[in-house]
Amino acid sequence: MVKPAYQQPIDAITYQKTLHFFDALLRVLHPFMPFITEELWQALQERKEGESIMVALMPAIGQVNDEVIVAFQTTQEIVAGIRTLRLQKNIPNKDALVLQVLGEHNPVNDAVLVKMGNLSAIEKVTEKEATAQSFMVGTTEYAIPMADRVDVAEELKKMNDEVAYYEKFLQQVMAKLGNERFVANAKPEIVEKERKKKADAESKLAVLRDSIAKLSK
Repeated sequence: MVKPAYQQPIDAITYQKTLHFFDALLRVLHPFMPFITEELWQALQERKEGESIMVALMPAIGQVNDEVIVAFQTTQEIVAGIRTLRLQKNIPNKDALVLQVLGEHNPVNDAVLVKMGNLSAIEKVTEKEATAQSFMVGTTEYAIPMADRVDVAEELKKMNDEVAYYEKFLQQVMAKLGNERFVANAKPEIVEKERKKKADAESKLAVLRDSIAKLSK
């Protein structure tokens, strides 16, 4: 995220904050990896004679913003989805892509998405393009139009195979939830986990069937 563009310098504020975070991380990691953390900590900046990470104070514990953490975890999943599609479709990293969003999306880290995913645009849409390849992050669908990059017959076969898999998976989950003894005797969190599996499978099936219908036109 902080890496500057090719052959461009990093700005001073970003550089100093990066060193600050790296320093704090090394201090936290030091009890578990003492030698390498000492070596790196010494190299971060000039140290006084005898100064060691062994006696450096641990970072102060402050307030944690859970919303920031959740938003960034979601951003990581979206970037991973984009990169997976690039690998699957042999799309070079230098080729800018359009990312379509169907559903709820927090734009707070869009600048990170644009940079890490090499995106030319992030578009909120109500319907994805017929050639688009999509992936789910939570209950939101993200799609990348593929235009001439798609082998329609191959994609239809792949999606139909996925439909068959999720249909079988859903049947297994429904069998558990339809078992009164299981629902009555299992821990509430286990039952809730199965219900989430059901909701996720139904969501993925809906996306796949919609994609098949659009690609078959």
